[in-house]
Amino acid sequence: MNQARHAHAASIWQARADAAQRTLDEQYWNTGIGMYNIQTPCPNGDCNTIFHYWWMAHAVEALTDALERTGEARYARRLGELYDGLLARNGGVWPNPLYDDMEWMAIGWLRAHRATGEARYQEAALELWADIQTGWNNHMGGGIAWQKSQPDYKNTPANAPAAILAARLYDAFGDPADLAWARRIYAWVRDALVDPQTGFVWDGMNRLQDGAIDKDWRFTYCQGVYIGAALELYRITGEHAYRADAERTWAAALAELTRPGDRLFPYEGTGDGGLFKGILARYAGQLALLPEQDRGVAEVLAANARALWQAAGAAAEDGGDNGGAAGSGALLFGGSWEERPVGDVELSTQLSGVILLETAARLEAAALSEGR
Repeated sequence: MNQARHAHAASIWQARADAAQRTLDEQYWNTGIGMYNIQTPCPNGDCNTIFHYWWMAHAVEALTDALERTGEARYARRLGELYDGLLARNGGVWPNPLYDDMEWMAIGWLRAHRATGEARYQEAALELWADIQTGWNNHMGGGIAWQKSQPDYKNTPANAPAAILAARLYDAFGDPADLAWARRIYAWVRDALVDPQTGFVWDGMNRLQDGAIDKDWRFTYCQGVYIGAALELYRITGEHAYRADAERTWAAALAELTRPGDRLFPYEGTGDGGLFKGILARYAGQLALLPEQDRGVAEVLAANARALWQAAGAAAEDGGDNGGAAGSGALLFGGSWEERPVGDVELSTQLSGVILLETAARLEAAALSEGR
């Protein structure tokens, strides 16, 4: 293969990520509210009966993915518009009653700050972080509560993202207190909610005030955020135990949540569950990029991306109508990455697919830079 053909082949996932971002903008953006519609189609914005705060936080990250990848100003402009729309919708402040939701919003705006240098994004992240820290208490031996009205229910979704956030704040601004928070939160999750035999991450404990661990709640989300937290601490400290934790949990996620033949991530419903696989894909992508990492992680992610594209991308290229969902030729993603979506397509599942394709593009770019 000559150099030009190699460069073309190596840009496939870049182009597909671009296509996914175009559909997100064309089919979901609502100028009137400065936010994304929560589904498509959504005539006159009448679908927006619920404010899905944490979905919008992942939209912030998806836009930042595209900005970092392309450097195109339109993504920075859209981030600014989304900031204004979200702040207005949330009453002029950033905190809300759910600690995990706030963590995702803070992670998103911190990334946007580092990509753009805009001070207001940093201020949003710090405002949220100050509120998030109030969620730590001694119920169940520590940990951050899931929501302000239920201080004794602790789970992975409210703690592993907080560890990611604290570690990144330390990396960005150098406050040792943030690194101490990251270590403490991570240690609580590891000791309370990770299966010591396998490394599989359980969802939560004491949800019904009985002290029980929800071991039957087996989600890609929990594996992804724990891997992400471990990798942030490994990157900052260089302590190999954190990397070993991430690799062990990845192996457990593959063994317990994917099919042996194709390693596709499972269907976990729509609604909030529609975002879960994208979260695992994002942080597994970071695992795949570690120095001296074997190709197995990247190959699993590539298999998932190919399945998604074959189901949704081929239909879009053929001008298909996705069984009644949004307009002809739209690149739409449902709750299953191996099936074309039918009917209304929620923002949660759409974002999950965008995240997967952005991850595939990031891995593709890394491979190209290494000459592979």
